[in-house]
Amino acid sequence: MKFIKRETLKQKPDFNQLVFGKYMTDYMLEMDWENGKWGEMKIVPYADLSLSPASMILHYGQGIFEGAKAFKNEKGKITLFRIDANLNRMNKSAIRMSMPTFDVEQVKKGIEKLVSIEREWIPTGEGQALYLRPTMIATEPTIGVKTCMHFKFYVICCPVASYLTGINSLCKIMIEDKYVRACIGGTGEAKCVGNYGASFLAMEEAKKKGYSQVLWLDVNHKYVEEVGTMNVIFVINGEVVTPSLSGSILHGINRDSAITILKGKGYKVREEFIDVADLLKAVKDGSLTEMFGVGTAAIVSPVGVLGYEGKDYTIGNNEVGPVSKLLFEEMMGIQRGKLPDKYGWVTEIKD
Repeated sequence: MKFIKRETLKQKPDFNQLVFGKYMTDYMLEMDWENGKWGEMKIVPYADLSLSPASMILHYGQGIFEGAKAFKNEKGKITLFRIDANLNRMNKSAIRMSMPTFDVEQVKKGIEKLVSIEREWIPTGEGQALYLRPTMIATEPTIGVKTCMHFKFYVICCPVASYLTGINSLCKIMIEDKYVRACIGGTGEAKCVGNYGASFLAMEEAKKKGYSQVLWLDVNHKYVEEVGTMNVIFVINGEVVTPSLSGSILHGINRDSAITILKGKGYKVREEFIDVADLLKAVKDGSLTEMFGVGTAAIVSPVGVLGYEGKDYTIGNNEVGPVSKLLFEEMMGIQRGKLPDKYGWVTEIKD
């Protein structure tokens, strides 16, 4: 693997004042696919990409990405959390988007090397991490709806705090009853660029009304699916309930982690189709005591207010609940090495 050093390193931001996704590190990893195979993997100085205006990503949206995190504990040990799952999911997204897959072990080693080089960029405060963004885009400079023959894979990094409010405060979510993000048979369960572009209008309209995100419904506006940046989990009558993986929502890695952890703690977990009418009934009668989102960026984000059809409904007295607290503590404990990794999720990076 080739490593090209920068002449001078960047000044690091104040880790106490992090803005999610703003401060990129010194280096990035990249490799190009052409003539039916991947070329040499390189770690190079972070820099702008050079793309033809005719590059197919710009015209047809053939692009996918992932979100993963690296952590550093108080002893200086650096770890990656479920990176294998991220890379395997990216390959599944590549297949759905007719893009080339890659060797997971090879890319994992490249990411380990990149994170090792960028170790001083890893913040250590509560909810903080080094966020990793593996990305693949179609770069062939051709206008025409056809199979692309050139792709670029790259990984960039940035130090981050929690994406939304974090575990110590609650967010306000609006149920989207006008727009649709995805449908079964589409690309909803792939982590591709178009899924997110399609969500921006609804999200901006929700923010103008005082909400931080939208909760998407299915194509018939009947069943609950996911929040724009995270999967969603409810606690109803003491049981944990989350929407089924129907084919139109993302197979969230932190969703899977949350289900595994909560089952291990003795909670009954149901994955099922959740009718929005039944959900609101549970809010009104008090049987729904907690709602929270789970995702790599969001970690665990409690929801205190749910808006629907012009009305706001308070969940759990607008207070952080015990299940979300437990889940956050367990998740962060495993990620930072304070709790044992019973599931084989953590990869330790050696010097």
